[in-house]
Amino acid sequence: MIGIALHDGENLLAESLWLGGRRHTVLLAPEVALMLRKINRTADALTAVAVTSGPGSYTGLRIGMAYAKGLALSHQLPLVGIPTLDVLARGQPKRSEPMLAVIEAGRKRVVGMWYKWGRSGWKARGEAGNYSWEEVISQLEKKSYVCGEISTAARKKLKEASNVRLASPANCVRRPGILAELAWERIHKGKLPDIAAVRPVYLDSGNDSK
Repeated sequence: MIGIALHDGENLLAESLWLGGRRHTVLLAPEVALMLRKINRTADALTAVAVTSGPGSYTGLRIGMAYAKGLALSHQLPLVGIPTLDVLARGQPKRSEPMLAVIEAGRKRVVGMWYKWGRSGWKARGEAGNYSWEEVISQLEKKSYVCGEISTAARKKLKEASNVRLASPANCVRRPGILAELAWERIHKGKLPDIAAVRPVYLDSGNDSK
């Protein structure tokens, strides 16, 4: 999945999301240029660049991070890295149950992070873990809300588990507009790290992400 958005800090100006297959490298830069033209802007009007920092697949993160760093460096802009699962969590409605946000890790496994609703929205609990769907279901001792990258086969399994409340497919998408809003919040909080310090967190084939 590829997503891009333009946000001025007050309004979401444009947003696009599509399945790119293995064409991330070919599609990303032209789509950014097209989006800027649609709202009659140029890259010189940008004030910051945001990118998901992972965990995520090696290829997708590498391409996205490389493009974001190149854009930030060439226009002397700050670069903001936002954890991938935080983007997914931010888009979910308030719920009383604990929430597990997941992304596919390959080999029928997912990397997931548990969240709990608090005064300021969803907050992560603990560290991301690498699970099979059977392991996910086995640890659901009470009703839980699950969102994210869920295959058709996995969705069927989860529907059979009495303690699972599944997010709708539309709520399982990591929206780039939400990434932009999280980045603006980070910018308003103060000093950002150097571009070189913004690094991707890849998926791990073991029990944890690193």
